[in-house]
Amino acid sequence: MLRPLCTAAALALACPAQAELSFDTTSDDTIAYVESNLLGIFYHELGHALIDILGLPIFGQEEDAADVLSIFLIDAFYEEESAVQLAYDAAFGFLGEAEANSEVAFWDVHGPDLQRYYNTVCLFYGANPEEREDVAQDLGLPEERADYCPDEYDQAAQSWGAALDEIVHDKGGKTLTLGNFEIDSDGGALTADIVRAEVDAINQEFRLPEDLLISVIPCGEANAFYDPQRVEIVMCTEFADALVEMAPEM
Repeated sequence: MLRPLCTAAALALACPAQAELSFDTTSDDTIAYVESNLLGIFYHELGHALIDILGLPIFGQEEDAADVLSIFLIDAFYEEESAVQLAYDAAFGFLGEAEANSEVAFWDVHGPDLQRYYNTVCLFYGANPEEREDVAQDLGLPEERADYCPDEYDQAAQSWGAALDEIVHDKGGKTLTLGNFEIDSDGGALTADIVRAEVDAINQEFRLPEDLLISVIPCGEANAFYDPQRVEIVMCTEFADALVEMAPEM
């Protein structure tokens, strides 16, 4: 299978994870953290897919634009309590990756993970600053950055909001389709459940100009990516186990 240019939202580990998600032994808090990050990763890859399918112009790094859509959808799709928890977990995903890697790969197509952490916090705070001041403080967002976050969110809403308006349909659609599902672990099963639920939910609201395939398969590494040649998002079953490895101590 082609190894495409648009790779994982939070991790791209070169070796298999040492931890393993188990419905019997993994704590509920850790499973919730994994679920949140898998959602954020799926939305990130959906961003790559929409950029390709809709032919959206990107002025800057495409990875940054996909990150923006991920947190934008978390804010838009979920009630406040759930959105806050998802945002915390997604931010901690970037923070965990930053802490796990002592060297910053400035050459990488993804921005430094610590910067992605603060960008995530900033956009989420900027979407509702009156209600989320405690979130910004708790996650260490500097006041110097926080002052600009509402404007940053407004920019995101104008750009991604306009793109999403193009595909909103009052009768929904069936353009997100389930592809190859090869489930070999509890982590893979969790990923598959999340993907199926998201495909159903998105199809109720949106209709793309062409079909987008969504697959959940073993990849031999913790990864997720959009393949523009196949018009397919692939969520690797190993990703959930990697997130268990990186989950903060609860």
